[in-house]
Amino acid sequence: MAATERLSPRVILVIAVAALGYFVDLFDLVLFSILRVPSLQALGITDPQEITRVGKHLLDIQLIGMLLGGLAFGMLGDRFGRINTLFGSILLYSVANILNAFITDVWQYEVLRFVAGFGLAGELGAGITLVAEMLPTSKRGIGTTIVASVGLLGAVAAGVVSSYIPWNWCYLIGGVMGLALLAMRIGVVESGLFESMRAKSLAHGVQRGNPLQLLWPPRRLMRFALVVLAAMPIWFVGGVMFVFAPEIGRAMGIAEPIAPAKVIFWAYLGVVVGDVASGTVSQLLQSRTRTIIGFLALLAASIALFFVIAPKSPAHFYGMMCVVGAATGYWAIFVTTASEQFGTNLRATAATSAPNFVRATAVPITSIWLAIKGTQDAPILGAVTATWVLGICCVAVGIIAALALDETFHRDLDYLEH
Repeated sequence: MAATERLSPRVILVIAVAALGYFVDLFDLVLFSILRVPSLQALGITDPQEITRVGKHLLDIQLIGMLLGGLAFGMLGDRFGRINTLFGSILLYSVANILNAFITDVWQYEVLRFVAGFGLAGELGAGITLVAEMLPTSKRGIGTTIVASVGLLGAVAAGVVSSYIPWNWCYLIGGVMGLALLAMRIGVVESGLFESMRAKSLAHGVQRGNPLQLLWPPRRLMRFALVVLAAMPIWFVGGVMFVFAPEIGRAMGIAEPIAPAKVIFWAYLGVVVGDVASGTVSQLLQSRTRTIIGFLALLAASIALFFVIAPKSPAHFYGMMCVVGAATGYWAIFVTTASEQFGTNLRATAATSAPNFVRATAVPITSIWLAIKGTQDAPILGAVTATWVLGICCVAVGIIAALALDETFHRDLDYLEH
Protein backbone atom coordinates (compact mmCIF):
# COMPACT_ATOMS: atom_id res chain seq x y z
CA MET A 1 0.00 0.00 0.00
CA ALA A 2 1.39 3.38 -0.89
CA ALA A 3 1.96 5.84 1.90
CA THR A 4 -0.36 8.37 0.22
CA GLU A 5 -3.18 5.89 -0.31
CA ARG A 6 -6.27 6.30 1.82
CA LEU A 7 -7.23 3.44 4.08
CA SER A 8 -9.90 1.26 2.54
CA PRO A 9 -13.01 0.17 4.48
CA ARG A 10 -11.57 -3.36 4.62
CA VAL A 11 -8.37 -2.15 6.28
CA ILE A 12 -10.42 -0.10 8.75
CA LEU A 13 -12.48 -3.22 9.49
CA VAL A 14 -9.28 -5.19 10.15
CA ILE A 15 -8.12 -2.52 12.64
CA ALA A 16 -11.55 -2.57 14.33
CA VAL A 17 -11.64 -6.37 14.63
CA ALA A 18 -8.07 -6.52 15.94
CA ALA A 19 -8.79 -3.74 18.46
CA LEU A 20 -12.03 -5.28 19.72
CA GLY A 21 -10.37 -8.70 19.81
CA TYR A 22 -7.67 -7.30 22.07
CA PHE A 23 -10.37 -5.56 24.17
CA VAL A 24 -11.97 -8.93 24.90
CA ASP A 25 -8.51 -10.49 25.31
CA LEU A 26 -7.51 -7.98 28.02
CA PHE A 27 -10.93 -8.18 29.67
CA ASP A 28 -10.46 -11.93 30.10
CA LEU A 29 -6.74 -11.74 30.87
CA VAL A 30 -7.05 -9.46 33.91
CA LEU A 31 -10.17 -11.11 35.30
CA PHE A 32 -8.12 -13.58 37.31
CA SER A 33 -6.11 -10.78 38.91
CA ILE A 34 -9.37 -9.17 40.02
CA LEU A 35 -11.30 -12.34 40.89
CA ARG A 36 -8.46 -14.26 42.54
CA VAL A 37 -9.64 -13.68 46.12
CA PRO A 38 -13.46 -14.01 45.78
CA SER A 39 -13.27 -16.98 43.41
CA LEU A 40 -10.87 -18.92 45.66
CA GLN A 41 -12.96 -18.05 48.71
CA ALA A 42 -16.00 -19.45 46.86
CA LEU A 43 -14.03 -22.68 46.39
CA GLY A 44 -13.47 -22.92 50.15
CA ILE A 45 -10.00 -21.33 50.52
CA THR A 46 -10.07 -18.67 53.23
CA ASP A 47 -6.55 -18.47 54.70
CA PRO A 48 -4.84 -15.31 53.28
CA GLN A 49 -1.44 -17.01 52.82
CA GLU A 50 -3.10 -19.97 51.07
CA ILE A 51 -5.00 -17.57 48.78
CA THR A 52 -1.67 -15.96 47.86
CA ARG A 53 -0.01 -19.34 47.24
CA VAL A 54 -2.84 -20.86 45.18
CA GLY A 55 -3.36 -17.57 43.34
CA LYS A 56 0.31 -17.47 42.35
CA HIS A 57 0.08 -21.12 41.24
CA LEU A 58 -2.96 -20.44 39.03
CA LEU A 59 -1.34 -17.31 37.58
CA ASP A 60 1.76 -19.37 36.72
CA ILE A 61 -0.40 -21.98 34.97
CA GLN A 62 -2.16 -19.29 32.93
CA LEU A 63 1.15 -17.68 31.96
CA ILE A 64 2.72 -21.02 30.99
CA GLY A 65 -0.35 -21.65 28.83
CA MET A 66 0.24 -18.27 27.20
CA LEU A 67 3.90 -19.06 26.58
CA LEU A 68 3.07 -22.33 24.83
CA GLY A 69 0.09 -20.79 23.05
CA GLY A 70 2.25 -17.94 21.79
CA LEU A 71 4.62 -20.39 20.12
CA ALA A 72 1.78 -22.51 18.71
CA PHE A 73 -0.38 -19.66 17.39
CA GLY A 74 2.64 -17.77 16.09
CA MET A 75 3.70 -20.79 14.07
CA LEU A 76 0.14 -21.25 12.78
CA GLY A 77 -0.07 -17.55 11.87
CA ASP A 78 2.96 -17.79 9.60
CA ARG A 79 1.87 -21.09 8.07
CA PHE A 80 -1.88 -20.70 7.66
CA GLY A 81 -2.51 -16.96 7.86
CA ARG A 82 -3.10 -14.18 10.37
CA ILE A 83 -6.90 -14.30 10.10
CA ASN A 84 -7.29 -18.01 10.90
CA THR A 85 -5.00 -17.62 13.90
CA LEU A 86 -6.82 -14.54 15.19
CA PHE A 87 -10.21 -16.21 15.23
CA GLY A 88 -8.99 -19.62 16.42
CA SER A 89 -7.48 -17.85 19.41
CA ILE A 90 -10.68 -15.93 20.19
CA LEU A 91 -12.79 -19.10 19.99
CA LEU A 92 -10.54 -21.07 22.35
CA TYR A 93 -10.29 -18.53 25.15
CA SER A 94 -13.98 -17.64 24.90
CA VAL A 95 -15.09 -21.22 25.46
CA ALA A 96 -12.59 -21.66 28.31
CA ASN A 97 -13.87 -18.56 30.11
CA ILE A 98 -17.51 -19.61 29.75
CA LEU A 99 -16.66 -22.97 31.34
CA ASN A 100 -14.67 -21.16 34.05
CA ALA A 101 -17.95 -19.70 35.32
CA PHE A 102 -19.08 -23.17 36.42
CA ILE A 103 -16.02 -24.53 38.26
CA THR A 104 -16.44 -26.24 41.64
CA ASP A 105 -12.84 -27.26 42.40
CA VAL A 106 -9.30 -25.85 42.13
CA TRP A 107 -8.20 -28.53 39.62
CA GLN A 108 -10.90 -27.33 37.21
CA TYR A 109 -9.60 -23.78 37.69
CA GLU A 110 -6.10 -25.01 36.82
CA VAL A 111 -7.21 -26.71 33.59
CA LEU A 112 -9.30 -23.80 32.37
CA ARG A 113 -6.71 -21.13 33.27
CA PHE A 114 -4.21 -23.09 31.16
CA VAL A 115 -6.61 -23.43 28.22
CA ALA A 116 -7.68 -19.78 28.47
CA GLY A 117 -4.04 -18.69 28.64
CA PHE A 118 -3.20 -20.82 25.59
CA GLY A 119 -6.01 -19.16 23.63
CA LEU A 120 -5.35 -15.63 24.90
CA ALA A 121 -1.76 -15.95 23.65
CA GLY A 122 -2.66 -15.79 19.98
CA GLU A 123 -4.90 -12.76 19.70
CA LEU A 124 -2.57 -9.78 20.16
CA GLY A 125 0.33 -10.99 18.01
CA ALA A 126 -1.90 -12.04 15.12
CA GLY A 127 -3.85 -8.78 15.25
CA ILE A 128 -0.79 -6.54 15.44
CA THR A 129 0.97 -8.47 12.65
CA LEU A 130 -2.09 -8.20 10.41
CA VAL A 131 -2.49 -4.45 11.03
CA ALA A 132 1.25 -3.73 10.65
CA GLU A 133 1.39 -5.53 7.31
CA MET A 134 -1.71 -3.84 5.89
CA LEU A 135 -0.75 -0.24 6.76
CA PRO A 136 1.86 1.99 5.11
CA THR A 137 5.07 2.63 7.08
CA SER A 138 4.03 6.15 8.09
CA LYS A 139 0.74 4.93 9.61
CA ARG A 140 1.88 1.59 11.03
CA GLY A 141 2.53 2.91 14.53
CA ILE A 142 -0.80 4.75 14.61
CA GLY A 143 -2.73 1.61 13.65
CA THR A 144 -1.05 -0.62 16.22
CA THR A 145 -1.49 2.06 18.91
CA ILE A 146 -5.22 2.18 18.18
CA VAL A 147 -5.41 -1.61 18.52
CA ALA A 148 -3.50 -1.63 21.82
CA SER A 149 -5.28 1.41 23.30
CA VAL A 150 -8.78 0.13 22.57
CA GLY A 151 -7.71 -3.30 23.79
CA LEU A 152 -6.38 -1.96 27.08
CA LEU A 153 -9.77 -0.41 27.77
CA GLY A 154 -10.92 -4.02 28.13
CA ALA A 155 -8.96 -4.19 31.39
CA VAL A 156 -10.62 -0.97 32.57
CA ALA A 157 -14.02 -2.45 31.69
CA ALA A 158 -13.15 -5.60 33.65
CA GLY A 159 -12.38 -3.46 36.68
CA VAL A 160 -15.81 -1.78 36.43
CA VAL A 161 -17.85 -4.91 35.68
CA SER A 162 -16.25 -7.00 38.43
CA SER A 163 -17.14 -4.33 41.02
CA TYR A 164 -20.85 -4.99 40.52
CA ILE A 165 -21.21 -8.54 39.22
CA PRO A 166 -20.40 -11.91 40.89
CA TRP A 167 -17.07 -13.49 39.90
CA ASN A 168 -18.53 -16.38 37.88
CA TRP A 169 -20.76 -14.05 35.86
CA CYS A 170 -17.69 -11.97 34.97
CA TYR A 171 -16.06 -14.99 33.37
CA LEU A 172 -19.31 -15.78 31.54
CA ILE A 173 -19.58 -12.23 30.16
CA GLY A 174 -15.98 -12.31 28.93
CA GLY A 175 -16.53 -15.59 27.09
CA VAL A 176 -19.80 -14.49 25.49
CA MET A 177 -18.21 -11.23 24.28
CA GLY A 178 -15.49 -13.26 22.55
CA LEU A 179 -18.01 -15.45 20.74
CA ALA A 180 -19.95 -12.36 19.65
CA LEU A 181 -16.76 -10.91 18.21
CA LEU A 182 -16.43 -13.87 15.83
CA ALA A 183 -19.47 -12.61 13.92
CA MET A 184 -17.39 -9.61 12.82
CA ARG A 185 -14.99 -11.80 10.84
CA ILE A 186 -17.17 -11.42 7.73
CA GLY A 187 -15.33 -9.16 5.32
CA VAL A 188 -11.96 -9.30 7.10
CA VAL A 189 -9.20 -9.88 4.54
CA GLU A 190 -5.83 -11.58 4.86
CA SER A 191 -2.60 -9.60 4.76
CA GLY A 192 -1.28 -9.03 1.23
CA LEU A 193 2.30 -9.45 2.49
CA PHE A 194 1.38 -12.87 3.89
CA GLU A 195 -0.18 -13.97 0.60
CA SER A 196 2.90 -12.77 -1.30
CA MET A 197 5.23 -14.45 1.19
CA ARG A 198 3.33 -17.73 0.96
CA ALA A 199 3.75 -17.75 -2.82
CA LYS A 200 7.47 -16.93 -2.58
CA SER A 201 8.10 -19.52 0.10
CA LEU A 202 6.42 -22.24 -1.94
CA ALA A 203 8.43 -21.25 -5.02
CA HIS A 204 11.82 -20.97 -3.26
CA GLY A 205 11.50 -23.41 -0.37
CA VAL A 206 11.67 -20.74 2.39
CA GLN A 207 10.56 -21.97 5.81
CA ARG A 208 7.43 -20.43 7.33
CA GLY A 209 6.55 -20.25 11.01
CA ASN A 210 9.37 -22.40 12.35
CA PRO A 211 9.94 -21.36 16.00
CA LEU A 212 13.43 -22.89 15.87
CA GLN A 213 14.39 -20.07 13.49
CA LEU A 214 14.14 -17.73 16.48
CA LEU A 215 17.01 -19.67 18.08
CA TRP A 216 19.45 -19.67 15.16
CA PRO A 217 21.60 -17.96 14.05
CA PRO A 218 22.73 -16.44 17.38
CA ARG A 219 22.18 -12.86 16.14
CA ARG A 220 18.51 -13.62 15.53
CA LEU A 221 18.17 -15.22 18.97
CA MET A 222 19.80 -12.14 20.50
CA ARG A 223 17.37 -9.90 18.59
CA PHE A 224 14.41 -11.84 19.99
CA ALA A 225 15.85 -11.88 23.53
CA LEU A 226 16.43 -8.11 23.48
CA VAL A 227 12.82 -7.48 22.38
CA VAL A 228 11.51 -9.63 25.26
CA LEU A 229 13.82 -8.16 27.92
CA ALA A 230 12.98 -4.58 26.89
CA ALA A 231 9.32 -5.21 27.82
CA MET A 232 9.91 -7.50 30.80
CA PRO A 233 9.51 -4.62 33.35
CA ILE A 234 5.89 -4.22 32.18
CA TRP A 235 5.10 -7.65 33.56
CA PHE A 236 7.01 -7.07 36.74
CA VAL A 237 4.40 -4.37 37.31
CA GLY A 238 1.51 -6.51 36.00
CA GLY A 239 2.57 -9.72 37.76
CA VAL A 240 3.64 -8.28 41.12
CA MET A 241 2.32 -4.75 41.71
CA PHE A 242 -1.12 -5.21 40.13
CA VAL A 243 -1.83 -8.83 41.17
CA PHE A 244 -0.46 -8.63 44.72
CA ALA A 245 -1.59 -5.06 45.41
CA PRO A 246 -3.69 -6.14 48.44
CA GLU A 247 -0.63 -7.71 50.06
CA ILE A 248 1.56 -4.68 49.24
CA GLY A 249 -1.05 -2.27 50.62
CA ARG A 250 -1.33 -4.27 53.83
CA ALA A 251 2.47 -4.28 54.22
CA MET A 252 2.46 -0.48 53.79
CA GLY A 253 0.19 -0.21 56.80
CA ILE A 254 -2.91 0.94 54.91
CA ALA A 255 -5.81 0.04 57.21
CA GLU A 256 -8.49 -0.19 54.53
CA PRO A 257 -8.14 -3.35 52.39
CA ILE A 258 -6.98 -2.60 48.84
CA ALA A 259 -9.65 -3.67 46.33
CA PRO A 260 -8.25 -5.60 43.31
CA ALA A 261 -11.02 -4.29 41.03
CA LYS A 262 -10.10 -0.68 41.84
CA VAL A 263 -6.41 -1.43 41.32
CA ILE A 264 -7.08 -2.86 37.85
CA PHE A 265 -9.42 0.00 36.93
CA TRP A 266 -7.00 2.79 37.87
CA ALA A 267 -3.86 0.97 36.77
CA TYR A 268 -5.16 0.16 33.28
CA LEU A 269 -6.72 3.58 32.92
CA GLY A 270 -3.15 4.80 33.32
CA VAL A 271 -1.90 2.18 30.86
CA VAL A 272 -4.35 3.41 28.20
CA VAL A 273 -3.15 7.00 28.67
CA GLY A 274 0.48 5.86 28.51
CA ASP A 275 -0.22 3.73 25.46
CA VAL A 276 -1.69 6.64 23.50
CA ALA A 277 1.19 8.84 24.67
CA SER A 278 3.86 6.31 23.65
CA GLY A 279 2.32 5.91 20.19
CA THR A 280 2.19 9.68 19.75
CA VAL A 281 5.76 10.15 20.99
CA SER A 282 6.97 7.36 18.71
CA GLN A 283 5.41 9.08 15.69
CA LEU A 284 6.85 12.48 16.66
CA LEU A 285 10.36 11.13 17.33
CA GLN A 286 10.09 8.63 14.46
CA SER A 287 11.79 6.17 16.78
CA ARG A 288 10.62 3.05 18.59
CA THR A 289 13.77 2.54 20.68
CA ARG A 290 14.02 6.08 22.04
CA THR A 291 10.35 5.92 23.03
CA ILE A 292 10.85 2.62 24.88
CA ILE A 293 13.93 3.94 26.72
CA GLY A 294 12.10 7.12 27.71
CA PHE A 295 9.16 5.18 29.14
CA LEU A 296 11.49 2.84 31.04
CA ALA A 297 13.08 5.89 32.67
CA LEU A 298 9.60 7.13 33.61
CA LEU A 299 8.78 3.69 35.01
CA ALA A 300 11.83 3.74 37.29
CA ALA A 301 10.82 7.19 38.58
CA SER A 302 7.17 6.20 39.08
CA ILE A 303 8.10 3.06 41.06
CA ALA A 304 10.30 5.18 43.34
CA LEU A 305 7.48 7.72 43.83
CA PHE A 306 4.95 4.94 44.46
CA PHE A 307 6.62 3.95 47.71
CA VAL A 308 6.79 7.56 48.88
CA ILE A 309 3.19 8.56 48.09
CA ALA A 310 1.07 5.37 48.04
CA PRO A 311 1.25 4.57 51.80
CA LYS A 312 -0.54 7.83 52.70
CA SER A 313 -4.07 6.53 51.96
CA PRO A 314 -6.03 4.17 49.68
CA ALA A 315 -6.72 7.10 47.33
CA HIS A 316 -2.99 7.83 47.06
CA PHE A 317 -2.37 4.10 46.48
CA TYR A 318 -4.84 3.88 43.58
CA GLY A 319 -3.60 7.17 42.15
CA MET A 320 -0.01 5.99 42.11
CA MET A 321 -1.08 2.70 40.52
CA CYS A 322 -2.48 4.86 37.71
CA VAL A 323 0.85 6.68 37.37
CA VAL A 324 2.87 3.43 37.35
CA GLY A 325 0.42 1.98 34.81
CA ALA A 326 0.93 4.97 32.52
CA ALA A 327 4.70 4.41 32.61
CA THR A 328 4.18 0.85 31.33
CA GLY A 329 2.22 2.23 28.37
CA TYR A 330 4.92 1.42 25.83
CA TRP A 331 3.38 -2.05 25.35
CA ALA A 332 1.94 -1.12 21.92
CA ILE A 333 5.33 0.17 20.76
CA PHE A 334 6.98 -3.00 22.05
CA VAL A 335 4.59 -5.28 20.14
CA THR A 336 4.98 -3.15 17.01
CA THR A 337 8.76 -3.39 17.37
CA ALA A 338 8.54 -7.17 17.76
CA SER A 339 6.62 -7.41 14.47
CA GLU A 340 9.06 -5.09 12.68
CA GLN A 341 12.21 -6.90 13.82
CA PHE A 342 11.52 -10.07 11.77
CA GLY A 343 10.78 -11.06 8.18
CA THR A 344 7.30 -11.92 6.88
CA ASN A 345 7.86 -15.69 7.08
CA LEU A 346 8.66 -15.42 10.82
CA ARG A 347 6.78 -12.26 11.77
CA ALA A 348 3.65 -13.77 13.32
CA THR A 349 5.76 -16.31 15.20
CA ALA A 350 7.92 -13.55 16.69
CA ALA A 351 5.13 -11.01 17.28
CA THR A 352 2.88 -13.62 18.92
CA SER A 353 5.63 -15.32 20.94
CA ALA A 354 7.35 -12.17 22.22
CA PRO A 355 4.42 -10.77 24.27
CA ASN A 356 3.84 -14.19 25.80
CA PHE A 357 7.51 -14.68 26.63
CA VAL A 358 7.28 -11.29 28.36
CA ARG A 359 4.16 -12.38 30.24
CA ALA A 360 5.87 -15.67 31.17
CA THR A 361 8.71 -13.72 32.81
CA ALA A 362 6.15 -13.02 35.54
CA VAL A 363 6.57 -16.66 36.65
CA PRO A 364 10.23 -16.31 37.78
CA ILE A 365 9.68 -12.67 38.77
CA THR A 366 6.80 -13.48 41.14
CA SER A 367 8.73 -16.49 42.47
CA ILE A 368 11.72 -14.25 43.26
CA TRP A 369 9.40 -11.67 44.82
CA LEU A 370 7.75 -14.24 47.09
CA ALA A 371 11.16 -15.70 48.03
CA ILE A 372 12.81 -12.40 48.97
CA LYS A 373 9.63 -11.07 50.59
CA GLY A 374 9.37 -14.00 52.97
CA THR A 375 6.23 -14.90 54.91
CA GLN A 376 4.37 -13.23 57.74
CA ASP A 377 5.96 -15.67 60.19
CA ALA A 378 9.43 -15.53 58.60
CA PRO A 379 9.89 -12.19 56.82
CA ILE A 380 13.04 -11.50 54.80
CA LEU A 381 12.86 -8.14 52.97
CA GLY A 382 9.12 -7.75 53.36
CA ALA A 383 6.63 -6.95 50.59
CA VAL A 384 7.52 -3.27 50.29
CA THR A 385 11.32 -3.54 50.09
CA ALA A 386 11.15 -6.67 47.91
CA THR A 387 8.90 -4.85 45.42
CA TRP A 388 11.00 -1.74 44.91
CA VAL A 389 14.34 -3.61 44.87
CA LEU A 390 13.11 -6.15 42.30
CA GLY A 391 11.35 -3.43 40.30
CA ILE A 392 14.45 -1.29 39.86
CA CYS A 393 16.50 -4.37 38.87
CA CYS A 394 13.92 -5.30 36.20
CA VAL A 395 13.85 -1.75 34.81
CA ALA A 396 17.66 -1.66 34.63
CA VAL A 397 17.68 -4.87 32.56
CA GLY A 398 14.97 -3.41 30.30
CA ILE A 399 16.94 -0.24 29.62
CA ILE A 400 20.10 -2.18 28.74
CA ALA A 401 18.12 -4.37 26.32
CA ALA A 402 16.35 -1.39 24.70
CA LEU A 403 19.67 0.39 24.13
CA ALA A 404 20.87 -2.62 22.10
CA LEU A 405 17.74 -2.90 19.90
CA ASP A 406 17.79 -1.98 16.21
CA GLU A 407 15.61 0.98 15.21
CA THR A 408 12.70 -0.21 13.00
CA PHE A 409 10.46 2.84 12.56
CA HIS A 410 11.20 3.25 8.82
CA ARG A 411 11.77 -0.42 8.04
CA ASP A 412 10.04 -1.92 4.98
CA LEU A 413 8.34 -5.14 6.14
CA ASP A 414 8.44 -6.86 2.74
CA TYR A 415 11.38 -9.19 3.40
CA LEU A 416 12.05 -12.79 4.43
CA GLU A 417 14.24 -14.44 7.08
CA HIS A 418 16.60 -17.04 5.63
